[in-house]
Amino acid sequence: MAISAADVKKLRDTTGAGMMDCKKALTEADGDFAKAEKILKEMGLAAVAKRQDRATENGRVFVKAGNGKAVVLSLSCETDFVAQNKDFAKLGEDLCTVILEKGYTEINAELEGMVNDLIAIIKENMHLVKFEVFDIPSTGYASTYVHGEGAVAVLVVLDSDKPEVFKEADVEDFTHNLALHAAAYKPQFLNEQSVNKEYEEEQLDIFRKQVETDEKLASKPDKVKEGIVRGKLSKLYKEVCFLDQAYVKDDTKSISQMLSEVGKAHGATLSIKAYCVYQAGVSA
Repeated sequence: MAISAADVKKLRDTTGAGMMDCKKALTEADGDFAKAEKILKEMGLAAVAKRQDRATENGRVFVKAGNGKAVVLSLSCETDFVAQNKDFAKLGEDLCTVILEKGYTEINAELEGMVNDLIAIIKENMHLVKFEVFDIPSTGYASTYVHGEGAVAVLVVLDSDKPEVFKEADVEDFTHNLALHAAAYKPQFLNEQSVNKEYEEEQLDIFRKQVETDEKLASKPDKVKEGIVRGKLSKLYKEVCFLDQAYVKDDTKSISQMLSEVGKAHGATLSIKAYCVYQAGVSA
């Protein structure tokens, strides 16, 4: 049967598929719109499969909080052009919403299906790289920040013995600055206690080799050398641990000191319960 341009446009408006694909589907379906939509879906999924081996080195990261939970998510694509596409950005936001509403904690068929639906329309490979979900205490507060057009996404979850303190303008400003700080300095650990032993031993091994090969320290007793090694480790902690880092707005004070000062000014205790920093294009 003859397929009119109006029918092709109607199917295109409904599915978002290309004009030629719509015409082909309608022709194959003898003008049956429901059948044509099914054919397009099958065509789209087939196209997705063909694109799975194409590199996805660009993308965006997202963060969203609500109803006592927060999610940080990374979505990748092939080109920077698509990374800035409004439909791609909407997909990331929709994925976050679904994850929070349905309580998902890992990638599943529904989430992958949402990604595949957009692949079928945009014709570029995409990948839901990862996401993490965090609890926000009933006495807590979630500070979120996205840098640029989804280049970096940050979540900082705070808690207090006086939750009403988070309504204070200066405290809210401070929590925002904590998120900005994390985006700029990208701490690897919250504090010394959260540093894993494997990382610590690796760094100690590096520092010991540095001391052993330093001719100026060759005559020093082993006890002194080990003290130097431990000093190097302590200095490293101030660079990689969130609470030990120099505050972005005042490098004479650590994040830990600032939490204490801001809390004390309001007769409260402030603490960071969790944080997360995602960078677009980074899978680890």
